[in-house]
Amino acid sequence: MDMDILVTGGAGFIGSNYVHHLLEDSSDQVVTLDSLTYAGSLDNLDGVLDHPRHQFIEGDIRDEDLVANVIADVDVVVNFAAESHVDRSINGSKPFVRSNIEGTQTLLDASVEADINRFLQVSTDEVYGHILEGEFSESDSLNPRNPYAATKAAADLLVNSYFVTHNLPAVITRTSNNFGPRQHPEKLIPKFIQHAMTGEDLPLYGDGSNVREWVYVADNCRAIDTVLRDGTAGEIYNIGSGYELTNLEVTHRILDAVGASRDLITFVEDRAGHDQRYALDKSKIESLGWEPELDFEEGLQRTIEYYSD
Repeated sequence: MDMDILVTGGAGFIGSNYVHHLLEDSSDQVVTLDSLTYAGSLDNLDGVLDHPRHQFIEGDIRDEDLVANVIADVDVVVNFAAESHVDRSINGSKPFVRSNIEGTQTLLDASVEADINRFLQVSTDEVYGHILEGEFSESDSLNPRNPYAATKAAADLLVNSYFVTHNLPAVITRTSNNFGPRQHPEKLIPKFIQHAMTGEDLPLYGDGSNVREWVYVADNCRAIDTVLRDGTAGEIYNIGSGYELTNLEVTHRILDAVGASRDLITFVEDRAGHDQRYALDKSKIESLGWEPELDFEEGLQRTIEYYSD
């Protein structure tokens, strides 16, 4: 059944890829709400900005009147809107509290008032903290270890509380590290791709041994859409790929793919509170029929081609 879908943060990295996904692979009506901060750009919506099933609205998710008016005309809300850069949260957490917590609360209140059919909160594996062995399941306790992750954990708890107390049909996805087209160049993979192509140093935290699980953004968008349509209200779904790599291994693969020297790697002082390893048990979302389609190597090649173009 076709839906009217509000995508908040839809001019950012994952959000814009999801907007493209919806307009290319469904017949839903899509409304994008984004405040166009440094991490959001209309360039990310090239090709779909004027699509006949798409409406773009510039605005802040903390604007109660605007949010109420927009949500009154949609069936579901998919909330990508967030401040998401860990380093920035360490230097100053106030914008993260405002966007990730206060913004989510504004969306939730309007969603209850409008009696929407579904609210999907896009979250992160970082809310669990780090894990040295094994994988996190959805029932594991939250132990965020940086301000960004703490605000995302708080938002998750808010969403769950609205499901319990207001019967809001909400679901939460927690995703491992994404990569692919349209990612802001402050993040590791696009930053290192661009540095490698221009012969600049690649500043790698610590000794590069921190492990991340990488999922290509298009696979994540399909997973989110699966949860939106087939997930059970009140449930949480981990979205992982099984592709675990140290940051040093990722750096080596980028340099090798671009044809740049590994001598460009410069080890720098480690980030405060740097989590050692993330890993997710993805069996729950696999039970809905989803699995990743692209392995890391193919996803990286597509990403390099995007930034080269």
